[in-house]
Amino acid sequence: MFGYVKVKLEKDLVSKIKRYSDIAGYSSPEEFITHALEKELSKLEDAGSEEEIKKRLQGLGYIS
Repeated sequence: MFGYVKVKLEKDLVSKIKRYSDIAGYSSPEEFITHALEKELSKLEDAGSEEEIKKRLQGLGYIS
């Protein structure tokens, strides 16, 4: 589909995503994933510089 990217995830993670998206009332696992990613990215959007983004990602444990 136009505008979409496929991402490979481990089967265990997909199972968790399906379970929690259902419990939370999302219409699909894709909607849950989109919301989770948007929430995490919003934490970075107000950073003033690339260095600040790196600090925040380190603080979140995404990079070392």
